[in-house]
Amino acid sequence: MTSLLNLLAGIALLVWGTYLVRSSMLRVYGAELRRFLTQSANNRFVALFAGLAVTGLLQSSTATALLTTSFSGSGFIATHSALAIMLGADVGTALAALFLSRDLTAVSSLLIFVGVVVFLSKQRTLAEHWGRFAIGLGLMMHALHMVVAATKPLTQNAGAKALFGSISGDPLLDVVVAAAFAVVAYSSLAVVLLTSALTASQVIGLDTAIALVLGANIGSGVLAVLMTLKAKPDVRRVPLGNLLFKLLGAALILPLLSYFATALSAQAIAPAFAVILFHLAFNVALAIIGIALVQPMARLTEKLLPRQSEAIEDSAQPKYLDSQTLTTPSLALANASREALRVGDFVEQMLASLGRLIRDQDRAAAEYVKNLDDTVDSLYKAIKLYLTKVSRTPMTEAESRRWTDIISFTINLEQVGDIIEKSSNDVVQKNIDRQRSFSPAGLAELVDLHERLRVNLGLAMNVFLNNDVQDAQRLVEEKVKFRELEMVNYERHLARLADQTVQSLETSSLHLDLMRDLKRINSHFCSVAYPILEAAGVLSESRLRKVSHDRDITVMEAQRDA
Repeated sequence: MTSLLNLLAGIALLVWGTYLVRSSMLRVYGAELRRFLTQSANNRFVALFAGLAVTGLLQSSTATALLTTSFSGSGFIATHSALAIMLGADVGTALAALFLSRDLTAVSSLLIFVGVVVFLSKQRTLAEHWGRFAIGLGLMMHALHMVVAATKPLTQNAGAKALFGSISGDPLLDVVVAAAFAVVAYSSLAVVLLTSALTASQVIGLDTAIALVLGANIGSGVLAVLMTLKAKPDVRRVPLGNLLFKLLGAALILPLLSYFATALSAQAIAPAFAVILFHLAFNVALAIIGIALVQPMARLTEKLLPRQSEAIEDSAQPKYLDSQTLTTPSLALANASREALRVGDFVEQMLASLGRLIRDQDRAAAEYVKNLDDTVDSLYKAIKLYLTKVSRTPMTEAESRRWTDIISFTINLEQVGDIIEKSSNDVVQKNIDRQRSFSPAGLAELVDLHERLRVNLGLAMNVFLNNDVQDAQRLVEEKVKFRELEMVNYERHLARLADQTVQSLETSSLHLDLMRDLKRINSHFCSVAYPILEAAGVLSESRLRKVSHDRDITVMEAQRDA
């Protein structure tokens, strides 16, 4: 009973160590790995080696699969390039198994000790994640030693012999059992290393071990398919193609299973090491064959999982909020930023429709604004919920600032949407329904303010995306200019009222309301600049400090209307 508990504890430690290594690397280098994979996707051979390198860092082909499928579904990586990355990822996992199969007991103890010291003494810093990485790698090595030690007494246990004997007669059953275990353990690497340990203890034979290795490879493919089951077809193609490659490889090997077992037994190498070598050879051979077939496989997956037409796609549904990246804040925040910019695009359409409503009194534009506002509200709620989930994972100081920037930006956009919808309704009720129109001069003033708003929205989105200090300063300058222009237009409007201009008298209330609403909208756009300027140290309580010989900008009421 004690041996069985030690075996289960070793397996659990192996899975936990793999998780610590993967999560630590993704938190530290998630954004860099994303750029590296994206830049390597232009050439399928380079993509293969990129997948190998990333998996070597993450110690998990499943993690690489989730990264790659996310990028492929977002259009960053073509399907055939993503499949090449996955072939390399499988080779990377096999190399990791080769490294971890060595006797590294002393190294594991040192890694765990150093990792704990660094983790406890350097919390909330980059070193904390490196400490977690060292702890995870050390636990993986220690867990393998536990598994080997725990399996030795089991070789003498009649019940254990009967249990393992029940899965040692049918290769197909062995494949299915190993695949299921890889899915449950969330790691094919753990299954392969466990198989190697059981082979070393003579609990199972080499022919059974080879079948279990094939099953572990298939299990990792099934796991990726299951984890993306509810995603868009574009996202699901890569896991499906990778699984088909593995099924093809297993189908070619199974009929020759006894031949491979005999050939490996004839070699003067330890049975446990032979299992690891077979795992490596299988994935290398699959990569060599698969790299020539990635384009046909990509076309096959596109036929099996055709892209949804634009008519079917719901614009109110988020496109970039990938739940698989929630445990990696850098990637999750990048997804949330893309979705926030998508909200900005809808707000831009709303603003354009408001301009059409003011200029042409196009009643249909008001209905379009209403529908778009519903879309903006829906996406805002989705982003807010997504960011709430992201906040449950520890973040660096920079990630926390970015989290705040994103939520603030989306809140401002949602409020802008509400203001535009209200303004549209006002134009319909006070002008179109009553058959009134602005005076030519008044209309020209409103159109000018509106055009400035559209330019400022584009600038605000650029500031949000790039955190550029100079663009942020320009945006604050535009706020000052906008307020000054509003005051000039206000005085001109009063002058027209004094001259008893009929159109101005009829539309005075609406005209003033629209100028106020446009100023409020502009304030929301400009609010994105203040955190960036504050972080850069060029923002005081009421003004921008002088940052060049020709720039001395006074900013009053920085966020009064935001």
